[in-house]
Amino acid sequence: MSKKIEIAHRAEVYLLVDEFYKKIRKDALLGPLFNTAIKDWPAHLDQLTDFWETQLFFVSKFKGNPSLKHQMVDAQNNHSIDSIHFGVWLNHWFETLDTFFIGDRAELAKARARNLGTHLYLEIFKARPKK
Repeated sequence: MSKKIEIAHRAEVYLLVDEFYKKIRKDALLGPLFNTAIKDWPAHLDQLTDFWETQLFFVSKFKGNPSLKHQMVDAQNNHSIDSIHFGVWLNHWFETLDTFFIGDRAELAKARARNLGTHLYLEIFKARPKK
């Protein structure tokens, strides 16, 4: 894809999510976490498309609890998820957006991802057992 497009419909949101998770699944740091935690990638991509469609179009499609899911993955990985994981995740998100998309929704997707990463990291940290 050489021409960048606007995020205008679910199809573009799915393209974003699908291309992003292709990178995540191959990433040396993140791939093992995601590939172990997610058993049904097609269903997960559809759910994440619902999530990002909700975030970018302000519709109510997503049903789920991302904080709880990320807390569970952190626990399954001996509470080893740290800010570096979220930084790599965010870099892949920005790269995917910058490769395929232009416009206000692409910028909104960046802002929402920044906020989401911070929120999820704080929620993971709060859920960890006290030492």
